[in-house]
Amino acid sequence: MTSTRRAFLAGFVFAGLSAPALAAATLREHHIVFQLTDNDPHRMTMILDNIANVSRYYADKGDPVEFEVIAYGPGLHMLRADTSPVKDRVKSIKLSIPDVTFTACGNTIESMQKAEGRNIELLPDVGIVPAGVARLAELQEQGWAYVRP
Repeated sequence: MTSTRRAFLAGFVFAGLSAPALAAATLREHHIVFQLTDNDPHRMTMILDNIANVSRYYADKGDPVEFEVIAYGPGLHMLRADTSPVKDRVKSIKLSIPDVTFTACGNTIESMQKAEGRNIELLPDVGIVPAGVARLAELQEQGWAYVRP
């Protein structure tokens, strides 16, 4: 539960509202994970557009939403500092929608570094997980909605 939601609920409890009134007033949290495995600028843009659109949709309803984009295989190019065709848009999305996480697969990074014979630099604020597929599975097991545009 996010700190915003806890504070929201605590305010209702403090005000002495009944359990049914409290249940009706609670926010619904949404968690969406996007999988990217293609080095396709159109698909990368589609993911970023989806995040912006869904963020606005839930903001209008007053519902918090959290996103994670997991890039692995050729999809890692979205998050590479040297090859990302959408790096400015990734930065813009991250600045305007704070509950967005961009995650890179450590296995893919290692494979690309070995193939290219050099270190791979990622965009700022990109997280790294040992295995992108495992992270995707973990989030789905936690109830996150899965999207692969």
